[in-house]
Amino acid sequence: MSKTVEVCVGLYGMEGICGGMGGAIQAMKLAEDCGIDQVSITDHVVMGTKTDKYPYGEFPSPPAAPWYEPHTVLSAIAGATQRIKLSAGVIISPLRSAVLFAKQMATLDVISGGRVQIGVGSGWQREEFEASGLDFDNRYQMLEDQIRACRALWTQESVSLDLETVKLDTIYCHPLPQQARLPVWFGLKPLARNAQRIAELGDGWIPIVQDPDEIARGIDTLHRAFEQAGRKPGELAVRAMPSVVFGAGGVPDLEATLAGAQAYIDAGATCLEFLPLYFAQDSGQLESVFRAIASVKG
Repeated sequence: MSKTVEVCVGLYGMEGICGGMGGAIQAMKLAEDCGIDQVSITDHVVMGTKTDKYPYGEFPSPPAAPWYEPHTVLSAIAGATQRIKLSAGVIISPLRSAVLFAKQMATLDVISGGRVQIGVGSGWQREEFEASGLDFDNRYQMLEDQIRACRALWTQESVSLDLETVKLDTIYCHPLPQQARLPVWFGLKPLARNAQRIAELGDGWIPIVQDPDEIARGIDTLHRAFEQAGRKPGELAVRAMPSVVFGAGGVPDLEATLAGAQAYIDAGATCLEFLPLYFAQDSGQLESVFRAIASVKG
């Protein structure tokens, strides 16, 4: 590879390979030993039946599929590992109150020794918000206010804020994160308003699309937004998920998939995420898969 990038493995579906989520958590120690830099978990608090409303094609799971609570799982991984960074792709953070999310992520950062690089997003299913007693149509404002509040709660002794969806009056939220700036990656479309949000409040972008050219255009939009916000474009981190290449008989081809990673690096990705569930049938195959993925770093 022409430049060094980090690599990430997604936990989605790994409980099927490892005999349960407990086994998948323990497998992250092996991933760490093999050179994987980051682990990511996907989030849904609850699911309704209308998965056909998923805006990015066919939804990959039935409504009754298990979705493990990210903070709980990442805390367990923190205890089983020493170096691997802890992330999500993404946590639907507006489903948690701002103060609860701030406390969860700060606690995780402290107990992990400063390894949190959390990914957040707005969610897409109305039923999930309604089941949580929240206004689906106001989710972007809730997300923005939440992260704005978290930035204050993560850095100040006490916080007073009067935002549209978050109001705090001399509120203390300790412990503070170990990191001076806890990295927040946004999984949002790079529309103009979202680009402003990311440039003001974020550190990274997690594109949902897998077209390198589209990712490159999104990065260009975000770089301009960073400049307008008085930030250096080079501060933006981008975690992309290369498309899986399928070989004869529809079998996922790991070597071909990894060979296609260069296009994402050329587009501007700083981290590449892969889902081991495509390439391993059981836990005995994970070491070779992890080492192959780590080889992308060059």
